[in-house]
Amino acid sequence: MIAAPQVSPFTPPRRTLMGPGPSDVYPEVLLAQARPTVGHLDPLFVAMMDELKALLQYAFQTQNEMTMAVSAPGSAGMETCFVNLVEPGDKVIVCRNGVFGERMRQNVVRCRGEAVVLDFDWGKPVDPAVVEAALKEHPDARFLAFVHAETSTGALSDAQTLCRLAREHDCLSIVDAVTSLGGVELRVDDWGIDAIYSGSQKCLSCVPGLSPVSFGPRAVAKLKARGTEVQSWFLDQTLVMGYWSGAGKRAYHHTAPVNALYALHESLRLLANEGLENAWQRHAAMHQELRAGLERLGLEFVVAEAHRLPQLNAVYIPTGVEDAAVRNRLLQNYNLEIGAGLGALAGKAWRIGLMGYGARRENVALCLKAMEEVLR
Repeated sequence: MIAAPQVSPFTPPRRTLMGPGPSDVYPEVLLAQARPTVGHLDPLFVAMMDELKALLQYAFQTQNEMTMAVSAPGSAGMETCFVNLVEPGDKVIVCRNGVFGERMRQNVVRCRGEAVVLDFDWGKPVDPAVVEAALKEHPDARFLAFVHAETSTGALSDAQTLCRLAREHDCLSIVDAVTSLGGVELRVDDWGIDAIYSGSQKCLSCVPGLSPVSFGPRAVAKLKARGTEVQSWFLDQTLVMGYWSGAGKRAYHHTAPVNALYALHESLRLLANEGLENAWQRHAAMHQELRAGLERLGLEFVVAEAHRLPQLNAVYIPTGVEDAAVRNRLLQNYNLEIGAGLGALAGKAWRIGLMGYGARRENVALCLKAMEEVLR
């Protein structure tokens, strides 16, 4: 018989998380997760799910009935949108201006769709003029997929204009809002977004592991009209909706992550209490304070100011400075985490997050002081 390992309880240090995610979690959210577990079909839990759905609709600014939290992280939210909507042979125009646009392309390929890739420089937003030309060139395209807030670069694209173009050319839009939800303006219904996904661990300042998604009427119609079965049983929304369907008896689909959903409920309740527009303004204000300090240190932003995400600040690493050494020293000496560059920016940039509960003045002050001393 294999002997039982002798392991002490895991006690993590208290870090300040200012990377690309996860972000600092609200203390109230951590407490909510520690509440007693109940059954996932318990009437009280089902009532909480109804509240959670209404809170998600508020956060997304939508009345979409098919709005819920996927029981898995943002990457599963992305896959949920693609596997439910894209069928073999469907042509999808994919905008790629960073790592996560590329992941959209990979999802299209795995769904056996045809990906028409539009490439844009890293650090630049998606250009609506290029998208419009591609939509005219490919009148048989069924979808337009793009990242609203590209986490790998800190670039913000014009979702409202891009979704308008998609509708004008009879395309459904699939939008990555993993880093934008709760941090910058996002209006699903007003902008005509057809399918959208996000993550719990960014500007919502919840624990990682859940993915809010929402499907509009056109997307639901496409899902119902599928000629092929959804390739993923777990992510098939026609099955999951029986569990999130509101009033009436819930159909068992899977054991929901009960305590994690407590946490998401609390983080969304805090967002609603603050007010969406107030949260957007807070992120913008904290970004301006951080920006001024970083520029005083001589650091240059990757993204031009007009297209810059306030909650994800990508800055170039100064010549002669070792990327990993600085990040390790920040972690060891200040319990401060910032992010490394991804893809084309690996080793060339740092990503500094100001997300949700982390977008507050004391975090900005700590980051600037620590960066000054380490770079010195």
